[in-house]
Amino acid sequence: MLELSILGFLAEEPLHGYELKERIKALSGHVRPVSDGALYPAITRLIKSGKLDQHEEPGASAAPRRILSLTAEGREDLLERLRHPRQAEITDQVRFNTVLSFLRHLPDPDEQAAVLRRRLEFLNTPTSFFYDGGEPVRAEETDDLFRAGMLRVARATGEAERTWLEEAIERLSRADPGDGPATGR
Repeated sequence: MLELSILGFLAEEPLHGYELKERIKALSGHVRPVSDGALYPAITRLIKSGKLDQHEEPGASAAPRRILSLTAEGREDLLERLRHPRQAEITDQVRFNTVLSFLRHLPDPDEQAAVLRRRLEFLNTPTSFFYDGGEPVRAEETDDLFRAGMLRVARATGEAERTWLEEAIERLSRADPGDGPATGR
């Protein structure tokens, strides 16, 4: 997820490491904060693998700033990660939001729709936070006020997301692949 975020934000524009960290933090930091101990080794791995380029620019007041940019190999890696997200990136809400944040970079609306269909399929599978005898427990089936609240909120969120996914898939199915990626414009 961290490498996807790095590649995704750098596909939009070259950034200084601190700016990149702030953008990643804004995307998922309140749920899964990014530490320097995770970010900078990931950046180093991506530079060594040829997916990022780094150059220095004069700093505003003191030391030069390291500016990171995406290479052609990095762009291809980003597109491949977006075309074929891991299952955890489909089933985990925060990870899926990261995929969703950069999905517009895929040039083919059919490829975008395929990712959304995977998420919709996952959301259409009956599930719960709680089970009784192997069966999912529904909000109306528990006397626990707090668990009922969790289940009701999850159901409402899931319904809203399914509705949006269906609308987005329909819109993408009408898109002309020659128009480029669906960016919402």
